Amino acid sequence: MALLCFLLDMRNIPPPLLHLLKQCLLHLANLYAAIPSADLPDRLALCYVHPAASSSSSSSPPQLKVVYRPGEKFNLRDFHHAVNNLPLDAFRPNQHGSLHTTGDVSLTNLFSNRAIYSWATDDTSKKVIALSMSAQNTQALRRSLMDAAEQCITVEFVLLETGAAFVCDGVSENSNGFIDTICDLENCVVRRYSPETQVLHGLVKRWLEELKDDKEEALQAVFVFRVPIISTVNQISCSMYASANHIIDGFPSCQICRCHGRPIDLANTNKAKWMCPITSRQLTASDVTDTAVKIGEQTVLFLPDSEGVSSLRRASSSISFDVIERTNLASLNEGLIIGTPHIVIPSSNDVEVALDDECSDQNTQLFYGLCETLFKLDQGLVCSSKCNTETMKIGSLECYYLLQPTEKGPMLLRRLAGSEEILPLPVVSRPCNSTGTKEVQNLIETSLSKIVLKDYNPLQHERGFHSRLNCLVKDSLQFGCD
Repeated sequence: MALLCFLLDMRNIPPPLLHLLKQCLLHLANLYAAIPSADLPDRLALCYVHPAASSSSSSSPPQLKVVYRPGEKFNLRDFHHAVNNLPLDAFRPNQHGSLHTTGDVSLTNLFSNRAIYSWATDDTSKKVIALSMSAQNTQALRRSLMDAAEQCITVEFVLLETGAAFVCDGVSENSNGFIDTICDLENCVVRRYSPETQVLHGLVKRWLEELKDDKEEALQAVFVFRVPIISTVNQISCSMYASANHIIDGFPSCQICRCHGRPIDLANTNKAKWMCPITSRQLTASDVTDTAVKIGEQTVLFLPDSEGVSSLRRASSSISFDVIERTNLASLNEGLIIGTPHIVIPSSNDVEVALDDECSDQNTQLFYGLCETLFKLDQGLVCSSKCNTETMKIGSLECYYLLQPTEKGPMLLRRLAGSEEILPLPVVSRPCNSTGTKEVQNLIETSLSKIVLKDYNPLQHERGFHSRLNCLVKDSLQFGCD
């Protein structure tokens, strides 16, 4: 877990890029607030570098402004307010379009005991993520970074570089000199990215993983072969990471005590008396508000009225799926498939569906015609629904599904991860000498040929449930009747 302080150098961030970065920060805050945790500490901070006022002397140093400080609990509203009110008039490109480097801001106050170091306990790591930061006097910046190292504060410089029109050609040249000045500092790292949507989305997910308390470590796995895969080696060691995780299906309405702004326990709402969840004081109707929604476990948003407030409800026996697009199955990333698959067959007149004989026959023909056509094209249908088939709850957020054909039989409905649910790919640094030679590939191919090749049949792959349970019952019977 870590406290992340975002530092934006507004002098170097043109409006189009600032818009993208603001969306990233808002998405990060939203995902963090929705974490299913009974205790959500505040581990986000936001500050920015602003050029000196136009009325000031051109030699006046720029200003460092802190607009969101961590409190006891994360405040989603205040963070949104701070992000949405970042100044839009601070971009200062140089005459030739290169990054602005006139005047340096002192970061000493940010790294002091009164700022970032005091915003979290000693057992929480602290990181400053500096976006598009530049400096003319790099030695002064270097000294402040060395001070940060003494406070065990990590600084990650994120340089967003692209050939797009709103970023200049001089960026790389300037950043190279900047990197050379700080590359030997152990507490600093410089990362270059292209500000594309997919790249920024990945950054948000990586930042979210750093914020989490329960960050999952990689599972260590060993794949053991019954015959040597090469020479005398019969196993491959690997690390495993989750590819997606589930998020909430909506934002349910709740009753809130006005005195502390905390949700009233559902067990109390059926009683004649409301009780404050903090003090257990009896509440009257005027002490309770119904126009609020819960985001995750701890975050509550007050709304001006109840319009748009909804609760999750149990799905009925019929679920509606909207077909939105086709997709090529060969190019589909299997890591995006989550949850339990469902077998889909055509409804007929022997089930509780209002279809007469003629409509039933036509429905069946269409179903198998669709299945065979999709199978021939090696394509599936992407569908959306408000129903989450994992929880069988209907919420306010979309769930996505893949309707996948089979050759002659039923189709499969499989849940697809949305953009909020996918997790970042692990960082893999493949050594240059890791590419298998032709000789190695031939040896592996020979070894694989010794492994039986056949279609998977689940009836031939028992987990051992019945045999194990039969043994347990048999052992239990030795003690006589119950």
